[in-house]
Amino acid sequence: MSVRKLKPITPGQRFRIVNNFDNVESVKPEKSLTVGKKRSGGRNHSGKMTMRYIGGGHKQSYRIVDFKREKEGVATVDSIQYDPNRTAFIALIVYGDGEKRYVIAQNGLKKGQTIESGENVAPEIGNTLKLKNVPLGTVISCIELRPGQGALMARSAGSYAQLVARDGKYATVKLPSGESRMILVECKATIGVVSNSDHQLEVSGKAGRTRWKGRRPRTRPMVMNPVDHPMGGGEGRATGGIPRSRNGQPSKGYKTRAPKKTSSKYIVERRKK
Repeated sequence: MSVRKLKPITPGQRFRIVNNFDNVESVKPEKSLTVGKKRSGGRNHSGKMTMRYIGGGHKQSYRIVDFKREKEGVATVDSIQYDPNRTAFIALIVYGDGEKRYVIAQNGLKKGQTIESGENVAPEIGNTLKLKNVPLGTVISCIELRPGQGALMARSAGSYAQLVARDGKYATVKLPSGESRMILVECKATIGVVSNSDHQLEVSGKAGRTRWKGRRPRTRPMVMNPVDHPMGGGEGRATGGIPRSRNGQPSKGYKTRAPKKTSSKYIVERRKK
């Protein structure tokens, strides 16, 4: 994938950096794999605003993505499509019996290519297999935490992890954050890096484009009054003291992970600070 900078013909295009959408087809989503998406506008059942900075946005439909990849057999990539619900691109695949499914697309996946899932599958881009069958050192994504649960980790644009070791029923995986974690070897993972790795280079260019995504303007805590936020008040550009949330919990370096969390025993090495 690549990005391009627009010429400043209008003020909104002056700083705009857009995705070229190479290999991404401009087609309507598969109707059988699409459902309506309802927006709350940040309101609860009685209409009271319970979440701030949410509202508006373009109408979207949700694409049902197959994160489990439990169907075995060879499937052909019909098209690579844009998905408004995630940063990565998705691939529409067609199995031999005619069944269609959406999956997360990996970098290098192209139309007409074949991918498969199962036990005796080659560790090639787009293929899904259990961690016990993946060669050590392989770059993987869309990783399960429990067998059959479906992919939970390394699913966003440009994300990947690396299989570094295997010992007994556990495999050690180095995650995008730098954390090393033990995962059961029966869990599945997909070979390759998640598509749209240049997503982080994109620049919106104007505030209106953020409104199209359903996000309303966010007020900085520093400019609020003391009654509204712990960091509010003061004369001029006061720092607000310790960076903390609306209910007083410190941020920027403060550890919020529960010290007795059960999954801590699976973490071999903590993420980098």
